[in-house]
Amino acid sequence: MGDASDDQAVRGFLAPIQVGDVCRGVVAAITGSEVTVILDGFAARPLGVVGPLDVSWQRPMADAAVVGQRVTAEVLSVDLEEGRVRLSTAATENPELWAFLQRLRLGQRLTGTVASIESFGVFVALDEGPDHPIYPGVGFITYPELSWRRLEAVSEVVEVGQRVCCEFLQFDTWNGEARLSLRATRPDPFLRFAEGTAVGRRLTGQVTKVLPFGVFVRVADGVEGLVHRSELSAGPVEAPEDVVRVGEEITVVVTDLDRERRRLSLSLRAAT
Repeated sequence: MGDASDDQAVRGFLAPIQVGDVCRGVVAAITGSEVTVILDGFAARPLGVVGPLDVSWQRPMADAAVVGQRVTAEVLSVDLEEGRVRLSTAATENPELWAFLQRLRLGQRLTGTVASIESFGVFVALDEGPDHPIYPGVGFITYPELSWRRLEAVSEVVEVGQRVCCEFLQFDTWNGEARLSLRATRPDPFLRFAEGTAVGRRLTGQVTKVLPFGVFVRVADGVEGLVHRSELSAGPVEAPEDVVRVGEEITVVVTDLDRERRRLSLSLRAAT
């Protein structure tokens, strides 16, 4: 920021602005990373900033903003220290969708239909939500949020056209999506497993994956633990595959159980 008087003027102008307010102004400059806006009421310099993904959900930034253009945008955040207001013109471009997403609350249950399965996640057309201007659904589930179990294929859990009930996680303002969790609507098998398991317990499980640093062992339905390479044998191990193979059943001992991180550490050498 500038000198003390300029700082004071900026703070005084920004202080009343709240997240969710609608601001108007003129585009001052466009770079590859942002659009700066001179806000009405403060002509000294641009205080508004629109990120590339907040400009529009329908058009690329180069087509959606022009220097000198008047814009209307919703406030996403206010930084008094930096003297900047983060804005979204995508919000005012899609008011019905934005208003719907703003009303959602963490943990809220939403129903819909699986609209598309992509390599990066699953789109869900929500029953109560409006259409998305670009994507096949307003709801979006990342792969980790599909199931508590490690999946080989998405088809193990969902398919296009399937009805689903999910929990709302967050409003993705960049993409105009409701981030959802399907697994949150189902019991966590790890927590159930942890209730009846303690450090030192012997378990029998199947090796599911062999990696350079160790192997994963399925010890219960939906529960896998890691046997670090150092815990595979009493002697040095150059390669885990020299000791065990995928599909092999082995007996292990629980060495650590982290409920918060959902991590289970196992030892093969302690069991032998």
